[in-house]
Amino acid sequence: MKLKKQVTVCGGAIFCVAVFSLYLMLDRVQHEPGRRHGGLSFPRNQISVLQNRIEQLEQLLEENHQIISHIKDSVLELTENADTHPGLLTFQANGSWLVPTDNHHTFLSVVPQDCQVAPGNNEQKPDLQMLDVYSALKFDNVDGGAWKQGFDISYDQREWDKEPLQVFVVPHSHNDPGWIKTFDKYYFDQTQHILNNMLMKLQEDPKRRFIWAEISFFSKWWDNIDTQKRAAVRRLAADGQLEFVTGGWVMTDEANSHYFAMVDQLIEGHQWLAKNIGVIPRSGWAIDPFGHSSTMSYLLKRSNLTSMLIQRVHYSIKKHFAATKSLEFMWRQTWDTDSSTDIFCQLMPFYSYDVPHTCGPDPKICCQFDFRRLPGGRISCPWKVPPKVINDDSVAERANLLLDQYRKKSKLYKSKVVLIPLGDDFRYDKALEWDQQFQNYEKLFNYMNSHPELHVQIQFGTLSEYFDAVYKKNGVSPGSKPPSYPVLSGDFFTYADREDHYWSGYFTSRPFYKNLDRVLESHLRAAEILYSLALNHARRFGVDIKYPVSDYHFLTEARRNVGLFQHHDAITGTSKEVVVVDYGLRLFHSLMNLKRVIINAAHLLVLQNKNDYKYNESSLFLQLDNERQNHDKLPEKTVIKFESLPRHLVVFNPVEQERLCVISVLTTSPRVKVTLIDGSTLPMQISAVWKAATDMAADTYQVSFVARLPTLGLAVFQLSESANTPVNSNTAIYLRNRGVTVSKKESFSVKILESATDDFFIENQQMQVWFNGVTGLMENIKRKDDQQEQKVRMEFMWYGTRNFKDKSGAYLFLPDGEARAYMSKQTPITRVMEGPLFSEVVTFYRDFQQRICLYNLPGVEGLSLDVSIVVDIHDQVNRELAVRLSTGIESGDMFFTDLNGFQIQTRKYLRKLPLQANFYPMPAMAYIQDNRSRLTVHTAQSLGVSSLHSGQLEIILDRRLMQDDNRGLGQGLKDNKVTCNRFRILLERRTTTSKPTGLLSRLYSMLQALTASIFSRNTTHEVQDSRPVSFPSLLSHMTSMLLNHEVLVMPVTPQQQSAPPIRSWRPLSAAIPCDFHLLNIRTLQSEVVSAPGLEAALILHRKGFDCGLEARSLGFNCTTTQGKLSVGSLFQGLDVVNLQPSSLTLLYTAKPVNSSLVFLRPMEIATFRIRMV
Repeated sequence: MKLKKQVTVCGGAIFCVAVFSLYLMLDRVQHEPGRRHGGLSFPRNQISVLQNRIEQLEQLLEENHQIISHIKDSVLELTENADTHPGLLTFQANGSWLVPTDNHHTFLSVVPQDCQVAPGNNEQKPDLQMLDVYSALKFDNVDGGAWKQGFDISYDQREWDKEPLQVFVVPHSHNDPGWIKTFDKYYFDQTQHILNNMLMKLQEDPKRRFIWAEISFFSKWWDNIDTQKRAAVRRLAADGQLEFVTGGWVMTDEANSHYFAMVDQLIEGHQWLAKNIGVIPRSGWAIDPFGHSSTMSYLLKRSNLTSMLIQRVHYSIKKHFAATKSLEFMWRQTWDTDSSTDIFCQLMPFYSYDVPHTCGPDPKICCQFDFRRLPGGRISCPWKVPPKVINDDSVAERANLLLDQYRKKSKLYKSKVVLIPLGDDFRYDKALEWDQQFQNYEKLFNYMNSHPELHVQIQFGTLSEYFDAVYKKNGVSPGSKPPSYPVLSGDFFTYADREDHYWSGYFTSRPFYKNLDRVLESHLRAAEILYSLALNHARRFGVDIKYPVSDYHFLTEARRNVGLFQHHDAITGTSKEVVVVDYGLRLFHSLMNLKRVIINAAHLLVLQNKNDYKYNESSLFLQLDNERQNHDKLPEKTVIKFESLPRHLVVFNPVEQERLCVISVLTTSPRVKVTLIDGSTLPMQISAVWKAATDMAADTYQVSFVARLPTLGLAVFQLSESANTPVNSNTAIYLRNRGVTVSKKESFSVKILESATDDFFIENQQMQVWFNGVTGLMENIKRKDDQQEQKVRMEFMWYGTRNFKDKSGAYLFLPDGEARAYMSKQTPITRVMEGPLFSEVVTFYRDFQQRICLYNLPGVEGLSLDVSIVVDIHDQVNRELAVRLSTGIESGDMFFTDLNGFQIQTRKYLRKLPLQANFYPMPAMAYIQDNRSRLTVHTAQSLGVSSLHSGQLEIILDRRLMQDDNRGLGQGLKDNKVTCNRFRILLERRTTTSKPTGLLSRLYSMLQALTASIFSRNTTHEVQDSRPVSFPSLLSHMTSMLLNHEVLVMPVTPQQQSAPPIRSWRPLSAAIPCDFHLLNIRTLQSEVVSAPGLEAALILHRKGFDCGLEARSLGFNCTTTQGKLSVGSLFQGLDVVNLQPSSLTLLYTAKPVNSSLVFLRPMEIATFRIRMV
């Protein structure tokens, strides 16, 4: 009763504040004009203005009336909820259970200015928008002659008379950290020799240059050379002979990688370079990723790189950009309104990055200047004209022939500076090649430079030396926009290198490891955050000497293994089978080690008295509740066994908001009670565990309970077994199939519906989900607050491959036409389980089984469908399995996919392109929408996606292909694993405005608009933006977070049950705005030894979101703050005493700020160097 009064008073207070605020404003309207004009009457020209404002006021009062109605409804709702007792399950007349939570009332408060990234007053439209470019081009693939995919290039011999051509020849060696060979085998067979030769040959002549990208290889070599050689490397880098380009741990894939891992591998490489060599990368170099994402250009910009280069882009795009001299441009993010994300970028114009395709348009001529191919060597020129050794007799003819190519290439760019890469995969591994290339080119250079009538200046150079020359020619500082150079926004997917050979297959290839990578990333982030906080708490309490030193080594190793797997032949699924196994083992071992790091940190943090902390390597305080037998197996939940004492669980919430969720564990007894430490009983559901479709496990039960977990915190629960506790079998189980028999236990009743073909549904408080009575697959979704059903039909499809010429392989998707429906010879078995906390439908087919789960909870968990599809196509031949969602949404030819989990890119289905060209990477989500609805599929692993017809989304789940696709791998995809693809399907209602719809948000917005309309104050107005920019809703962002960062359940080991007292732990003293994502808290390495230092990197991301979707209760207090966050006292029990803004990878650090308040713009990722005490 007391709570009821408090809730009523609180709601009434809100109502009074709203009314009183309006009264004051009206009073001000009546009296202030008289004061302003000294008692004089209004001028006539202001009377009409006043009348208009009175009309606006009337409209706003009507809106206010609606808001007050919402307030009254909320007060009534809160009052009703106040009467509910925790722990009781209420059965409703409509056949569902009403699950009370912990009476933790929540609100949504979004500041209007946070709602959208509105175009600024000085917005500059990009000159090139890739969506428009794709729409405009014909993609006709006309034979261009010597430059087959281009056109003939001509020039006037006198063009360089006044301004000579500057040529920078840049030697390089592209080293894949795993592809045909494993990382270690490549290193021992080739890479170490390349770097040994580099060290020797560059010192022979100060004019020589070399660039290097892959720090993973360089660090391994560094560990095996002496101090004298290390000093020589530092001198070469300091003198500009050796340049490190990009500086990441690998040259990352840009389609499948998540931005957490992209950032992490970039930090790992940059920190290694700074600590060991003392250099800072200036230019990006990405010559081999199969398509390019604007996320990467943003990350390089935030790392303070000034320029970048890319290569693998659709040949028609290259031709178009070459014809319009747009191969160099400022790359801008689609959501950028003021050019702050611009970075200078060069697109290489020709087919490849090897020597035949880099000196100019004619590969037959360029190949003659790859002196590794001199007669007698292991490789030769395919065009049957070999290189010639340069001597006094041949130098003039050879120099003029080469210069002609240089001049033709330069005609594709705006400046008279041209870049000529000189290298290929694993080049310069023999000392002979260094001599062949450098000595012959030096003779050519000497001839050209000594003949002024040629009007050319040529030299060996680094990538940054080339870019510096371009900036100098244009009279701008490095990184600035040269005059007349275009601005581009968008991305460069999907890549095609020739004909209709689109590289959309690798978006899905080997999905098992794509998922394992995402699991490891989530564990790495959890381990980093918990380790950083636990270590600083240990220091504060003086127990850091007890803390395991090995944990930082495990973190470093995991960072590097995650980084290694972002390589463009690793996460892509495009390596040899033996290499895939090597990657898998690395990921698996790091996952096991990170679990130890998480356990050790959680152990310290949940202790009531930190002085009780003791680390025992052989007997860890906690366990994790799932384990993998090997790198290629799905995880299995461990079973909690009851003895005489109760069992305790420690549960970690890895997300930066409170989390109301269902936690499920396996136990040996169904007679279980779940309580908090204070003895409060939690709502619970006992479910059967199934070994097969119709076979229950004999002695194992699933215990599920509802809990509210603290932000980034650890919650402690107690599981008790009691013989007097009745089995709470509050679930109903149905099996729909003809003639099945069931192996079951007495605790559960199973009803077999042998001949049922009627459609059926499961439901919660928000929605009903209907399923086809024959197929067991989803048909439609009906929201409880909407009278109209939304068709969401799920189908499974097969794609075959061509039966002529090139076929689908690891890289390419070359289907034999449109997908064909999956036909099952046997009637599928469908198992339906209805319970108070969640209901599920599991359908079994020969090649896959699908589980759709609906949680009966308020907030994020209850607003989407949890979908798991276990796929096993190991015995198929040249088939690809897809799932298709068909809806009534009138999406036309538009759909939306994410780039690296960081941003959304608008897509358009182009009928002029083949089917395979319309598939795109989906690392985190894809959606379709119309004016009324948006349907989003969130994914826990990167897969290929498309929308081939209006209202459809289609996702490729797995691929089994028997042949190579002639891109160098030499194998098909035949090592398929049993793979669990996990999704969340979210159906949202769109509103006609993008203003906030949360209760407090609307009140704030209304008062602000009222004040502005009366007093002509400037305010943020909704702007209709024609740019192809789109954002998820806040609900969608949170749904994606929950999917990709599952709670970590850690039972206390049985022998530790009598250990010192533990309690739940909350790390934050204040809430984080709900549009902020804490990307990482990464403990930095000590300056002296390979051990943790005193500082950490705090990495924050402020997400852009769309308020044009109906705001619904998220289950936690969601507020936004216009990008402001106070960091100084953010962490409970720890003070941030040093806060230094820095570049993304911490190589540039500003002075410490006096204020602990930080500000982030929408979409911004910011890194701060912090110290906690």
